[in-house]
Amino acid sequence: MMAADQSVRDLPDAQAQRPASAGQEPHRNGRIVPGDDDGAFAPPLIQDLARSKVPPGFRGRSAVYVQLWWIVQALLVHPSPQVFYGWRRFLLRCFGARIGKGVLIRPSVQVTYPWKVEIGDWSWVGDDAKLYSLGPIKIGRNAVVSQGSHLCAGSHDHRDPRFTLIAKPITIEDQAWVAADAFIAMGVTVGAGAIVGARSVVLRNVPPMVIACGFPARVIGPREMGPRREEEAGPECAPPPTEPGATRR
Repeated sequence: MMAADQSVRDLPDAQAQRPASAGQEPHRNGRIVPGDDDGAFAPPLIQDLARSKVPPGFRGRSAVYVQLWWIVQALLVHPSPQVFYGWRRFLLRCFGARIGKGVLIRPSVQVTYPWKVEIGDWSWVGDDAKLYSLGPIKIGRNAVVSQGSHLCAGSHDHRDPRFTLIAKPITIEDQAWVAADAFIAMGVTVGAGAIVGARSVVLRNVPPMVIACGFPARVIGPREMGPRREEEAGPECAPPPTEPGATRR
């Protein structure tokens, strides 16, 4: 025990790694400095949030305009009946979003900056999905962003003590499906026809026509098409005609 204790004391930074006792001064940059009450180890000052500010032009609109949108979203979008899809498309377009024909957006969807959002024709955005559009978010045609998914097009620069906001675009290409509760990081493109599995965390691009899932998401196989339903099949896929009086099974 004495030898082990001695080896710890011999480490050059051992004192900085030990909790301070009552009346001791806190650690700052690996040293003890005045003012500590709880005796906990304090790292160097790496996040000085008192100096944090939104970079000029980052929002793309004035702070007043942003607040106006958030009020409209809270009072007119979220309480709207589910079937009022046209009403929500209208409000989003009023604030600069480019929303295609037949887009279905649920009332509980959260959009941070609609002027940075583009959604193609016939796409769906499910309940409680978050379009955290600090950077541009583009969703293609016939694409699905399922309930609870988070498209996070912004973050902070952890190397900057001011914790500066940063943003990169997210693209969900045509006919892709982001399944429930998935997280899509900034800078990611989900390729055309790809599927992101439920609760996956996507940190890198997903190629077209694959299925990716996990944390972090990885490709587990191709997206394969099954036979078309009879009512959607063309003449070449139609079932043979039945004889009079026969029953189709």
